[in-house]
Amino acid sequence: MTADELRSKYIEFFKTKGHAQIQGKSLIPENDPTVLFTTAGMHPLVPYLLGEDHPAGKRLVDYQKCIRTGDIDSVGDPSHLTFFEMLGNWSLGDYFKEGAIEMSFEFLTSPQWLGIPVEKLAVTVFKGEGDVERDDESAAVWKRMGIPENRIAYLPREDNWWGPAGATGPCGPDSEMFYYVGDAPCGYDCKPGCSCGKWLEIWNDVFMQYNKDAGGNYVPLERKCVDTGMGIERTVTILNGKTSVYDTEIFAPIIAAVTAPIPGGYTYGACPDKDRSIRIISDHIRSATFILGDPKAVSPSNVGAGYVLRRLIRRAVRHGHKLGITGNWLPPIAAAVVEKFAGSYPELESGRAFIMEELEKEGRKFYETLQKGEHEFEKMLPNLLKNPKKIMSGRLAFKLYDTYGFPIELTEELAAENGMKVNREEFDEAFKKHQELSRAGGDQAFKGGLADHSEITTRYHTATHLLQKALRMVLGDHVAQKGSNITAERMRFDFSHGAPMTKEEIKKVEDIVNGAIKADLPVTVQVMSLDEAKNAGAIALFGEKYENQVKVYTMGKSPLDYFSKEVCGGPHVSHTGELGKFAIQKEQSSSAGIRRIRAVLS
Repeated sequence: MTADELRSKYIEFFKTKGHAQIQGKSLIPENDPTVLFTTAGMHPLVPYLLGEDHPAGKRLVDYQKCIRTGDIDSVGDPSHLTFFEMLGNWSLGDYFKEGAIEMSFEFLTSPQWLGIPVEKLAVTVFKGEGDVERDDESAAVWKRMGIPENRIAYLPREDNWWGPAGATGPCGPDSEMFYYVGDAPCGYDCKPGCSCGKWLEIWNDVFMQYNKDAGGNYVPLERKCVDTGMGIERTVTILNGKTSVYDTEIFAPIIAAVTAPIPGGYTYGACPDKDRSIRIISDHIRSATFILGDPKAVSPSNVGAGYVLRRLIRRAVRHGHKLGITGNWLPPIAAAVVEKFAGSYPELESGRAFIMEELEKEGRKFYETLQKGEHEFEKMLPNLLKNPKKIMSGRLAFKLYDTYGFPIELTEELAAENGMKVNREEFDEAFKKHQELSRAGGDQAFKGGLADHSEITTRYHTATHLLQKALRMVLGDHVAQKGSNITAERMRFDFSHGAPMTKEEIKKVEDIVNGAIKADLPVTVQVMSLDEAKNAGAIALFGEKYENQVKVYTMGKSPLDYFSKEVCGGPHVSHTGELGKFAIQKEQSSSAGIRRIRAVLS
């Protein structure tokens, strides 16, 4: 059975049981700051689970795209994914435990629907805790359906309690359904829910009986609801006799697209280590494609959902690098995802161009960072391996981050591959000091939009001086900086100008900046009064309030023979030749009379 067939059968079954089909929602939750992504099928329905009337009625069914990254380190094993599809049916104050379990059992075992043998099924129920009693009611229904006592496990809150999507919201005990994929128990106490790999969870009936309030109290709901969820990928796996979600038709075209650019050709299944990297890339780029293709799409960034997206893309690039893949290889994988899923999620086709553009940009930028960071790690490795405790200091990990923009998560991954751990507490302490030092650098640095004072951001900050001078040379002296935002990946520069720049103007500005870089001009600093600075020809920042004494940075051969002279709070490189090649990625409107340039150094 294919994923498309399972999706259709599920919707059809519950329609015969009086459920109205509703549309799945965006991956980006609406008006909910507690979570970054839709993590479960019930998430968009929280208001209705809390008591609001749904316009479609009391019985609902749909399929929903979801993202969860809590188990990201497990992705690549047979069952874990960051993006997954959830089939769900709901009762909003209609049927409760008995009705939900009876329908779940019928859909799973009836020859008309999935036809799973009863002897292959097992379930778990809540064992009780605090004021909530053991769920004997659910257990009794399962027994009546034909599940024997030895296939029913009573598990604690951590296993059989569904908490709210965020800090507050509807919650309650659940009953989970498992498929037995092993021939024998792993040991004396092996039972449904055991993490040994013999049991694969495929469905979950959640009985929403409580609302967790801001004080952490569980308040009984006036209207009891049912929220169920069946994972498409896992169910397709067991229906086709597979042992891994990655061995299904769902991933076949995606894995083919991943293996295609591997140098020398590679057949999936030939090497466990390479296969794990292929699975991670397949999952992460599928996830990234759905995030970028969402109607509320976010771009890669350093905060919130954009950071999760960036981490997924970068982790995929890193594993592609391990496989020896080079070039612009991410878009073809995304294309395979779009072609596979656009029938059910047409927004992917609508967003195809944006998906490809963002993946290409982020992949290209990070590949350069990756090469530098991994090269430095390899240089450190011989000394690191001499440490009998096999612990990499947080100070060294921070150096990779601060100097090369190398994410701590990838440093931890590289360390783990070499049998080591990173002292994360030491890293976090160094990072905190780094932030405090940046803040102590004065308001000017932050008004200038500088994220930190690392080597990379220092280069970008220095380049803004060259950019402003080049813009004034090409567009006129009316150009003045109106804001900037600088990170280790790029610069964003706002300036006063009343019209879009032409391609020719953009090219001239790039050439002027790169000419100043090629000239390897010395960068010098003098401290003087603001009046002295202005008399010397220095440009001061927009509307800035300065101290009596200011720093003036000059880029040129002498105080009289210079390219740029500006009042600034720092930091800067010592010679422009350190900046690398400058390229403008985008020029667009920021607000009325203000233009914005996004540029990178390579």
